[in-house]
Amino acid sequence: MSDQLADVRKYAKKPINEAALAGLAKTYQLVLSKPDSRYVACSDPEECARIRENFLKKKLGLTSGDLDGAIKAVCQTMKDDRTKSRLTFYYLLAEHFDKLDVFA
Repeated sequence: MSDQLADVRKYAKKPINEAALAGLAKTYQLVLSKPDSRYVACSDPEECARIRENFLKKKLGLTSGDLDGAIKAVCQTMKDDRTKSRLTFYYLLAEHFDKLDVFA
């Protein structure tokens, strides 16, 4: 968890909600355990659509707002990292929409 915490600290704008990060890690532990799904490919439009539909809409319950813009903003924030951690990516999206309490 300390590696994950350090990765989120590189990008988060606010103090880290460790309970929410732990909740995210628990919720997505199966996805995070697989090498091919552990990372987000921002250059893949299908991946971005899956994040919008499955994470932002289904998990966070968002229906409106600039969902694609938020995904692009997180991609931009993490642009220097070739392997964008899915856990960090999801944390930043949840933080952006003030939805960390879903996982805490």
